[in-house]
Amino acid sequence: MFKVRRNNVKSIFRILSTSLLLVAVLCTGAMATEILKLSTTTSTANSGLLDYLLPKFEAKYDCKVHVLPMGTGAALKVAEAGDVDVTMVHARSKEDKFVADGYGVNRRDLMYNDFVLVGPAKDPAGIKSAKTAAEAMAKIAAAKASFISRGDDSGTHSKEQALWGKSGVKLETQTKTLTKKGKSREISYQEPAGSKGWYDSVGQGMGAVLNMAKEKLAYTLTDRGTYIAYTAEKGFDLPILFEGDESLFNPYGVIAVNPEKHPHVKYELAMSFIAWLTSPEGQQMINDYKKHGKQLFYIYK
Repeated sequence: MFKVRRNNVKSIFRILSTSLLLVAVLCTGAMATEILKLSTTTSTANSGLLDYLLPKFEAKYDCKVHVLPMGTGAALKVAEAGDVDVTMVHARSKEDKFVADGYGVNRRDLMYNDFVLVGPAKDPAGIKSAKTAAEAMAKIAAAKASFISRGDDSGTHSKEQALWGKSGVKLETQTKTLTKKGKSREISYQEPAGSKGWYDSVGQGMGAVLNMAKEKLAYTLTDRGTYIAYTAEKGFDLPILFEGDESLFNPYGVIAVNPEKHPHVKYELAMSFIAWLTSPEGQQMINDYKKHGKQLFYIYK
């Protein structure tokens, strides 16, 4: 029979003890990394901005940022429920209500760009000749030209709603149920009356909508950042047909979830994130971010 010497047994126990201690230390270190949960509009994700910014912040604060990209309305609802620690969105009236209702604190202006109307190069609705964005929308409706709407309660959808409201086009109220990651909510919005056949409300993010508009040679409203990021693809047949109107201004804000409403949120880390994004370092990174040689976002000076 094989016999194990006492010294060998002691050696084995020492090795096992050292290994277990090492595993414990590694596990403790892994658990020590804080997780910051961020809900944000799809444009900050689709444009590649967050992939560019977050590694710098994570390294500096020894944390990981978990990003939940969705339309602004949904991003604020998630924050309202306390399912994230901080939110980054672009619909000022909704942001102000979120803060006024006590769900968010310490909102900060972060950056801005603008919206543009894109569509088929032949421009069947003639929006190039429009004097305002509202007039461009009216021309699309008059021509019954194919239009893809995000229809997802996002910041872009909210801007589209505002433009239709100024266009003079007769509108009708619609409701739909949006489902995201198993959670459903009902939204109400307005669209041109009698628009069946040319107006398509799809309930999708900006990247998906641009691809749909490309396939159908339809008009759509998009933030410039996502548009620039997507137009690298060869054969992208949707040029910018209208831009530059004051009403197309697109500001972004960042807001911490109120710890008085949700004591479990990581408020201090959220404020560190906000402070870093609005610091000279964070702002310079945002201002320097480009795709295909074009600047996607601008900072306030």
